Amino acid sequence: MSADRQTREPGASGLRVVVVGATGNVGSAVVRALGEEAAVSSVVGLARRVPDWTPEKTAWRAVDLGDPDVDLVPYFRDADVVVHLAWLFQPTHEPVTTWRSNVLGSVRVFEAVAAAGVPAVVYTSSVGAYSPGPKDRAVDESWPTHGWPEAAYTREKAYLERFLDGFERRHLDLRVVRMRPGFLFQRQSASQQRRLFGGPLVPGSLVRPALVPVVPEVPGLRFQVLHTEDAAAAYRAAVVRDVRGAFNIAAEPPVDAGVLAEILGARVLRVPRPFLRGCVAAAWKLHLAPASAELFDAVLRIPLMDTTRARRELGWDPRHTATEAIGEFLHGLRRGAGGPTPPLAEDSPAGRAHEAATGVGERP
Repeated sequence: MSADRQTREPGASGLRVVVVGATGNVGSAVVRALGEEAAVSSVVGLARRVPDWTPEKTAWRAVDLGDPDVDLVPYFRDADVVVHLAWLFQPTHEPVTTWRSNVLGSVRVFEAVAAAGVPAVVYTSSVGAYSPGPKDRAVDESWPTHGWPEAAYTREKAYLERFLDGFERRHLDLRVVRMRPGFLFQRQSASQQRRLFGGPLVPGSLVRPALVPVVPEVPGLRFQVLHTEDAAAAYRAAVVRDVRGAFNIAAEPPVDAGVLAEILGARVLRVPRPFLRGCVAAAWKLHLAPASAELFDAVLRIPLMDTTRARRELGWDPRHTATEAIGEFLHGLRRGAGGPTPPLAEDSPAGRAHEAATGVGERP
């Protein structure tokens, strides 16, 4: 057992928390939630691009996890908890780049946590880490986490689950928490998520009731959603409570074509899976959209999650329904909404032109 970890006590006025990847959809919400937590005295936010935004109790540091020469130990020394949220979704056409940042970068984070003697790490895994599972019932945290091997995102999340299995056995005195959220939405993330998954050709202003006539229905298209603020509340609880292990977090109801059609005032149209997959694959290969057909395959196979453990041990209960989270996101999408950090920048014609010019699915 580390001597540092044996003797360390939280700061006189509360916990010292470092958030890795503090400016994205989840990170910005977690930083805000920790700033409001009385048990937390200070937050250090690490990000590739430091924002002008100054949330309560937070100081910023510029760090690129994709740089193998970065020494993370000095950033983590004296921290009581490290929250690791950083994740590179793009470029989907260059999986080696995402592997280096997401997998090797995360391994460096975990090893630096241990080397710095930090008592606890909270890591953002995903529903995407789970092996294919049922859509008619919910599974708990014991469901296998081997992901879907053909999609980079799920493959990387599953690999890190295996790494953490061994990491925990080597560091029994270190509290490791794995958060496994469903798909996260909020108004401020609308433009970022359009860039990451839809691309510059998505007409956000037209995604509104009465203008979307049909929603495609394919077998397996049933998934779980969560408002980002509710996810942040779960992370906040994981920071301050003496818990460890995995936690599923998602809101009700599960989302399918019928739910989406109701939100958009559209009708459901049954579409053969091969046809819709072929459209996604063609758009990706032609650099018209950044999301790959393999990610589409993974979404059709992920199980529904049981959130009982999070509700019981974290004292967590989402304030927003899944439909409210999607509705807020779509409202933001129509208005090109964004947030106070570089990754959450508002939509603009110049920004869309830059996306297209620099290669859809080929840039971080």
